[in-house]
Amino acid sequence: MIVLEVLSGVLLVAGALFLLSGAVGLLRFPDFYTRIHAVGVTDSVGAGLILLGLLLRTTAWDTGIRLVIILLFMALTSPTATHILAHAARRDGVRVWREGDPRR
Repeated sequence: MIVLEVLSGVLLVAGALFLLSGAVGLLRFPDFYTRIHAVGVTDSVGAGLILLGLLLRTTAWDTGIRLVIILLFMALTSPTATHILAHAARRDGVRVWREGDPRR
């Protein structure tokens, strides 16, 4: 039981750190494409780690099944949404940042 508690805590902290690094990337990166990449990757990994950490803490089967369903749903929709946003921005003419350009 102690091993599961420690592993769950490690997963929860790692997920929170991933999400925090995505927030920092959102604030620090220079353009839309690098920002959406930072948030998209860290959102998927961070939320997945947090859901796995919560899955290790649950004792009820119905709660565990719900967490797995949420994990699968996020694993499918988060990268898809990021791709669609980037594709729509490219189609609408949002330019890629180049060295020397002002930050947008």
